[in-house]
Amino acid sequence: MEAVIFDLDGVLVDSEKMWDEVRRAVAHEFHGTWRDESTRAMQGMSTPEWAAYLAHDLGVQLRPSDVAQVVVERMARRYAEKPPIIPGGPDVVREVAKHWPVAIASSSPPLLIKAFLDITRLPVPTAVSSEQVGAGNTKTRKMHTNGVELEGKGKPAPDVYLYAADLLGVDPKQCAAVEDSTNGLKAAIAAGMTVFAVPNPHFPPDPDVLKRVTVLSSITELPTALKSLPDA
Repeated sequence: MEAVIFDLDGVLVDSEKMWDEVRRAVAHEFHGTWRDESTRAMQGMSTPEWAAYLAHDLGVQLRPSDVAQVVVERMARRYAEKPPIIPGGPDVVREVAKHWPVAIASSSPPLLIKAFLDITRLPVPTAVSSEQVGAGNTKTRKMHTNGVELEGKGKPAPDVYLYAADLLGVDPKQCAAVEDSTNGLKAAIAAGMTVFAVPNPHFPPDPDVLKRVTVLSSITELPTALKSLPDA
């Protein structure tokens, strides 16, 4: 193993409930109809994807770009009031970074990723949002692993993980990924990485997906689990 890539929401920041509360409020405020499956459907989506889902699938009476602006602004205010950092998460990243290059591969918008890194001052030089991946971004190179341009799809597509590995200069198969949700786990698996799950207690992952990965009860178990891997 040559690098470790962390998801953000649900792994380092306890924000999945916060995202859910804000999106639900926006849906009700702007005359949309929330569905039972909406929460899980949007986990891992990129900002353009979940904004379009709220506008087109749930009937929120705003343009997708306006949906995204309202939701992200409200999330940013919540972060400013009290960042929901998961206890032990930043310490784990610092410990892992002593032994391997680390990155963040998240579906959160860059604004919120930056807010988290500014608050924690973590040594994470490579932090990528799904928004920053895709053929429309001139910084997205052709992947050294498969020679095709990424489309910038959110999780469960592997795009953001593949791009993070590419920025690190590491073969995805030589990376470990840390995730909490069904779609995030599927994305890391599809990228060919060694996957660790810290299941989200509010929205537990699909048990069938958990069977395909190494399950940890806490993020604090990660350093020991990583060091136990062959060739670690």
